[in-house]
Amino acid sequence: MAQQEDLLKKIIAHAKEYGFVFPSSDIYDGLSAVYDYGPNGVELKKNIRNYWWKAMVQMHENIVGLDAAIFMHPTIWKASGHVDAFSDPLIDNKDSKKRYRADVLVEDYLAKIEAKINKEVTKARKRFGESFDEKQFQETNPRVVANRQKMEEIKARLYPAMDRSDMAAIKQLIEDLGIADPVSGSKNWTDVRQFNLMFSTQMGSTADGASEIYLRPETAQGIFVNYLNVQKTSRMKIPFGIAQTGKAFRNEIVARQFIFRMREFEQMEMQFFVRPGTEMEWYKSWKEKRMNWHLSTGIPAEKFRFHDHDKLAHYANAATDIEFEFPMGFKELEGIHSRTNFDLSAHEKYSGKKLRYFDSEINESYVPYVIETSIGLDRMFLAILSNAYTEENLEGGTQRIVMKLPPFLAPYKIAVFPLTKKDGLPEKAREVMDNLKSDFMCFYEEKDTIGKRYRRHDAIGTPYCITVDHQTLEDNTVTLRERDSMKQERIPMNEISGIVAKSLTQNNQGL
Repeated sequence: MAQQEDLLKKIIAHAKEYGFVFPSSDIYDGLSAVYDYGPNGVELKKNIRNYWWKAMVQMHENIVGLDAAIFMHPTIWKASGHVDAFSDPLIDNKDSKKRYRADVLVEDYLAKIEAKINKEVTKARKRFGESFDEKQFQETNPRVVANRQKMEEIKARLYPAMDRSDMAAIKQLIEDLGIADPVSGSKNWTDVRQFNLMFSTQMGSTADGASEIYLRPETAQGIFVNYLNVQKTSRMKIPFGIAQTGKAFRNEIVARQFIFRMREFEQMEMQFFVRPGTEMEWYKSWKEKRMNWHLSTGIPAEKFRFHDHDKLAHYANAATDIEFEFPMGFKELEGIHSRTNFDLSAHEKYSGKKLRYFDSEINESYVPYVIETSIGLDRMFLAILSNAYTEENLEGGTQRIVMKLPPFLAPYKIAVFPLTKKDGLPEKAREVMDNLKSDFMCFYEEKDTIGKRYRRHDAIGTPYCITVDHQTLEDNTVTLRERDSMKQERIPMNEISGIVAKSLTQNNQGL
């Protein structure tokens, strides 16, 4: 665990030093759980967003885009259930003064039990080799069976208590399990209480005439209230989807772990409208499609896993998370939910407007069911960043930090260097730069030795460095240096663009 915490600290420091992510309002000592994206961060974030948009909209004829306003009619949040039910159960430790989500404390306890089960299975697999029957072992091994039973008993207490909003029962469960504060080890807990996560503000010219509205806590509702507008103007037939990226806001009391959980964050969501009764096949289809998209970034498959929900949200009949192994362990990266027709039916009821779809194939009018895919752009950014961060030992005892970003996501594709600042080399390098910058994000640099310039661009993940030297003036060839292998080759100037473009071709299995 300490090693994982150290890795996260290194990534946070590296992100600030190399212009990926800064604490917001840094000169005023920051603002808790709010971050700004620097010059390299904003490029990486944009590239991730564009790759998602390409996979969702460009590659699907039946998915279109939307950009709904952040401010929305307050009744929308009443209809969606956010006004009454969008809250977290919080508990404080009296000794450490730390605040936690009570349900997460119990779920972390469950995860520890599951880790014990996995350890038993791993040991048995090594012992029995190819003859190992995992299913039989899980069903018959006394320790595994006892731990599974304990997990089921805890879930049977936690989730009904959550559904009833029975804060006393949740606290009793924490005490019965002997759960201690992860920081201090203390078991001196306050009562559990609910805290609504929505930010509210006033809209109107005077205090008396102003009405209370909310900063949206999710982007999905903007899609639902525009569903008919989009369907009619785009002449879409079911099944079809609406994709959107944009900011959302949650007043997270327990906001930590860098950009993993923030108060202002960006979502990439797609709501897919289907005929009732077909939702489960579409749910399975989108699970597969979304996992393929993640794998297409080049991140190893073992870094991802599905986690099916035991406790479903009030709107869902099936839900799973794609979890990623962040420096702080496996955590939710993307949610895939079968939302039934809950949202559209609720908006029909509260607005008094019909939100039906006439299906000419079956000659029937109905409220569509919805499959949702929702991913946090900031979390995807952190996943890409943490997977790319690499410390390498080189010959001669030196070390380098290299961000092994997928080239198509890297902030800059090419760095152009004149070997020296004289003899006409900067002018020639500028010529190279001018020929490339309309097609690629390029970075021009003259300062320091070539070796130091290479290290700087390793640290921000630039896949290619081009060096212009005296030989370039004679034969128009340059040195092309590749980031990961550090190999250098001499190529004609007019071949740079083709070589770089070829390497940037994305792996389309996820599109």
